[in-house]
Amino acid sequence: MTLDPVLARIDDQLDASVKRLIDLLRIPSISTDPAFADHCDAAADWLVADLETLGITASKRQTPGHPMVVGHIDGPGPHLLFYGHYDVQPVDPLDLWDRDPFDPELQEEPNGRVIRGRGAADDKGQLMTFVEACRAWKDVHGALPCKITFLFEGEEESGSPSLVPFLTENADELRADIALICDTGLFDSRVPAITTMLRGLLGEELTITGPNKDLHSGMYGGPARNPIRVLSHVIAALHDDDGRITVPGFYDGVPELSPEIRAQWDGLNFDHSAFLGDVGLAVPAGEAGRSALEMIWSRPTCEVNGIWGGYTGEGFKTVLPAQASAKISFRLVGTQDPAILRDNFRTYVRSLLPQDCDVTFRGFGCSPASVMATDHPAFDAALGALSDEWPDPAAYIGCGGSIPIAGYFKTLLDMDSMLIGFGKDNDQIHSPNEKYDLESFHKGTRSWARVLAAVTK
Repeated sequence: MTLDPVLARIDDQLDASVKRLIDLLRIPSISTDPAFADHCDAAADWLVADLETLGITASKRQTPGHPMVVGHIDGPGPHLLFYGHYDVQPVDPLDLWDRDPFDPELQEEPNGRVIRGRGAADDKGQLMTFVEACRAWKDVHGALPCKITFLFEGEEESGSPSLVPFLTENADELRADIALICDTGLFDSRVPAITTMLRGLLGEELTITGPNKDLHSGMYGGPARNPIRVLSHVIAALHDDDGRITVPGFYDGVPELSPEIRAQWDGLNFDHSAFLGDVGLAVPAGEAGRSALEMIWSRPTCEVNGIWGGYTGEGFKTVLPAQASAKISFRLVGTQDPAILRDNFRTYVRSLLPQDCDVTFRGFGCSPASVMATDHPAFDAALGALSDEWPDPAAYIGCGGSIPIAGYFKTLLDMDSMLIGFGKDNDQIHSPNEKYDLESFHKGTRSWARVLAAVTK
């Protein structure tokens, strides 16, 4: 099957492809709000019907939450699984939108045309790039170049509560040679990229209790233990003077970058000063001797996300609080074990407590990092395909955030993932006036056609 007529078909049918995307964007499939459950159902029905127009055997699968969409089509060569999600974030605050978020349109902007509407970039526009690439293959050749399974989720924006049970119960049906995920972006809004490292996440809330009630600081200040001071000491002790995390065993399983990956990242010419300057900062923090890009993509972190205790209302109240609390998150890399780290963190905090203080913990999230096996031949093939489509050569990159689905595919289905996306830094996902560049949609569709050709040779 030749590629050039498929690319030409994508170009010729761009207007029709955009119209289909806009039709999908009109469905307010907000997964977090029960009031929109029927709309999530409607979005799943829309996708089933659209896949069926390609000759794909598709169905809506019920879950305790919003439905999954699963589709299958046979073909030669490898078996690919493509994942995307059709649910979207809430639109609040609505008054900051320039138009109805579910009345999408193609808009002219100084830097080109954009598709404006909730879900345009996260993730309906990205999802449809792959579907439209498959449509072009089918239109031109009457078949797809390989066997493909489609999995579209409806709860990604609400924590994916049904995902693990669904993957577990349907593992034999969904398992493929490799998974394709389109929920990431271009590096620096210009360089096509395959994300090969995703950090894991561990969240902890701790509450330190001292006296059995709030105390008057004039009567008890000095001799009485102040939980805020104790909490401040604990937080300060989590890092040393070089920015390294002091929890015992924390760096077990943290790898160093290979020379090849380090050289590739250096070649991206990431502007660290501009990165910090954009948010009003100038002086790098974190681990001494590590670049900002290295710290974001390949190093673990410990950050305080919230802290409270005592009186925080208007005016002043001279009180020694009975309790002080903080929320602390850890981003994990390599083979760090979040369960072991949780135990080590709690043991370490207890060791820092003075007499007359107790601590309680509440856990949030516990997912390991994902590191893709780039020695799989599909990775280099896809990297070359992306480089052929975009002006800048493609790169392997990391991601500072967490995309749990990639880890689930590995642990539950024993399947590596290629994360390829075409979003830009200014797409305003999760924010008012979300958009997806028409270039991202068009070249993203062409990119997937090229990837399909490359990995099925």
